[in-house]
Amino acid sequence: MSRRLLLLLTLTCAVGVGTVYFPQAVSPLVVTALHASPGSASLVVTAIQIGYTAGIFLLVPLGDRLPHRPFLVTLLALTGAGLLAAGCAPGLAPLLAAAAVVGVTTVAAQVIGPLAAGLVAADRRGAVLGTLLSGSTGGMLLARTFGGTLGEWLGWRAPYLAAGAVALLLAAVLARTLPVTTATSRRPYPALLAEPLRLLRTEPELRRSCLYQAAVFGAFSAVWTCLALLLTGPAYGLGAHAVGMLALVGAVTMLCTPYAGRLVDRRGADRVNLCCLLGVLVSAAVLAAGAGGGAAGLAALAGGTLLLDVSMQSGTVANLARVYAVRPDARSRLNTAYMTCAYLGGSGGSWLGVRIYGRAGWQGVCALVALLAVIALARHLVAPHGRDARQAGGDGRGAPVPAGIGGPPTAAPPVGSAGRTV
Repeated sequence: MSRRLLLLLTLTCAVGVGTVYFPQAVSPLVVTALHASPGSASLVVTAIQIGYTAGIFLLVPLGDRLPHRPFLVTLLALTGAGLLAAGCAPGLAPLLAAAAVVGVTTVAAQVIGPLAAGLVAADRRGAVLGTLLSGSTGGMLLARTFGGTLGEWLGWRAPYLAAGAVALLLAAVLARTLPVTTATSRRPYPALLAEPLRLLRTEPELRRSCLYQAAVFGAFSAVWTCLALLLTGPAYGLGAHAVGMLALVGAVTMLCTPYAGRLVDRRGADRVNLCCLLGVLVSAAVLAAGAGGGAAGLAALAGGTLLLDVSMQSGTVANLARVYAVRPDARSRLNTAYMTCAYLGGSGGSWLGVRIYGRAGWQGVCALVALLAVIALARHLVAPHGRDARQAGGDGRGAPVPAGIGGPPTAAPPVGSAGRTV
């Protein structure tokens, strides 16, 4: 894993994740250009998001079955072709069809994570995963700005065409630069699809990591879903653009996740998780101070959302480092199980958050965040960290051991055992 390759994979993660988000900014332009209703145009965003979830379930497990270079190149090529087709769509129906294809195939970031985990020594895995996650975060944050600015300047088709060209260019570059890897599983495709559920039943470290991420991502989703209601409500009376401006504080996480990864390498995943869960609990108290409005309230919201964002993303690095150490030969299937639980937790958090906000207001949402953090903390405090870490190929601290000690050797063929969020 050279620095050049790491930078290229980080850029690929940014483009892959950004592809899911930039259509949100382009949707109003589609309404005007194609004479569609706002509800119909929003279906483009929905099609990509549903397709992305389907791609995680249907395609990511194939990372254990197929060599990574042709698999990633094919995914990026299909994504690029889908984006170009969307940019040339003559009407809403073809645009929806192309968006669905883009959503299913733009799962490169979820394939790159397991790949990178197998290309580096265990004592560098956290740092590499943190760097990749910073790229995904940057892609998510900048995608809306990219799509909105380019769309206003050149029309709604321009962001799709530009993103398609970038995806095809990355496919060509990766076809020449990615190392050759070998498959780690010969299971038939139906068995690969069923494997994530079996791993959830049999691997306690995977279940623990999934619980942490589902709880924290649920808290994150509840806050950001209800934040728009708070800012546009009587307490603040701001416009919808205020939510986008507040979201920019999350850019700090791009700098924090690589550092969190290095802490995972040095101190172990469990210690980083503990700090992150405590950070989520503290963020609930800080966010609660933002219910009153005014400049002080806005400052509390900025500080609380920043602490929540950093805690969630840093915890993700720790969780992934632990998950990828469980079964080096099944990292893509493990990632499928992990990401599925994360998205279920996020969806549940959004659903609960809106309903609690309607009954108990912003303070109720903050109480939900605190409750989810306490649930995860309670599980963390009773977890048999040392035993589970050793079973997962760890060093007793929650950090993975070097390959060849409880894992596959570092000879050339098993490097292919490389096999994600947000």
